[in-house]
Amino acid sequence: MDYPKSVPSVGLVDGRFVDENPVAGTPGSLIPAVWGNAVTEEILNVVTGAGLAPAEGDNRQLLKALQALLALASPMATLVTNVSTSKALAANELGLVLVNASSGATTISLPPADLALGVRDVIVRRVDNSTSRLAVRASGTDKIRFHTHLVAAGYPFFVLMGSGDWWHLRSDGAGNWWPIGRFDGTPLGRAVFETTALLNPGGYGQLNGAVFSRSDWPWLWDHAQQSGALTTEAARVGAEGGWTSGDGTLTFRGPEGRGEFIRVFDEGRGADAGRSIGSWQVDMFRAHRHELKSDMLGVPLVSAPNAAPDALFNQANISLGFTENTGGVETRPRNMAYPGRIKLI
Repeated sequence: MDYPKSVPSVGLVDGRFVDENPVAGTPGSLIPAVWGNAVTEEILNVVTGAGLAPAEGDNRQLLKALQALLALASPMATLVTNVSTSKALAANELGLVLVNASSGATTISLPPADLALGVRDVIVRRVDNSTSRLAVRASGTDKIRFHTHLVAAGYPFFVLMGSGDWWHLRSDGAGNWWPIGRFDGTPLGRAVFETTALLNPGGYGQLNGAVFSRSDWPWLWDHAQQSGALTTEAARVGAEGGWTSGDGTLTFRGPEGRGEFIRVFDEGRGADAGRSIGSWQVDMFRAHRHELKSDMLGVPLVSAPNAAPDALFNQANISLGFTENTGGVETRPRNMAYPGRIKLI
């Protein structure tokens, strides 16, 4: 776009327009048709590029087109897309994506994070609180760069768990989606307590020794393998607080914590040595003895009423018998019972 410098026309000075000068007798500029058409084409390219149909009677189309294009050029597009079934998102649907997965297992596919897409943002938020699996998957060989401490390249998909769970992603134009924010960034695998029997959103499950599919939860399986608390299913007894390799091929098992007291792992201090992470420990009393006192070397007080009852009864080698059993099935302090949860993603 430029002034019509190369177009011969009356009244143009170096291609620039000038006014008529009646005193000097010089005419005003005449707009060349080729230039007028070029200007119109420039404007129409903006209008159609924004997805608008040119309308001769609408003098605000250029403004509307610029607003639409600027919104798309921003990393965070200003639009809301509602989804209630599995769907592949187009580039013009990025922005805030609200997903209702109550009808069943749902997969939301992201557009390719290539040069054509460039740097774009999307917030994917779950709006239903059903137990249906909701997966957000990258395109082709693209990766979503989360839990890179486990796998540097990230993973091809993640899951949204519970109403209100959301992730904010940004593409880099080179095959990657980078998490910018999420509803709950608590570290993977962390055990927590709740004051509700419901599962809160953000990626939590019950701390109940559940069996998982390795293909459905690849990041969790990687975490288990690198945890230092992984054993086989056959060796699980006594190590229920750790992970197991499941069937050895397709599954793995999570920690079991229901009904248990939690003790901080020794990690070389020596106060509770010889333990492994997630190992189970039987309850016990600390070794001690009770001093049973009577009269002088077992002589009944009725026979020696003035004797001081300060000798050890054991010295007389005589048993007084046993007390009745009292107490329950375990040794425990007073405590509160809260549901245990574990961060699954």
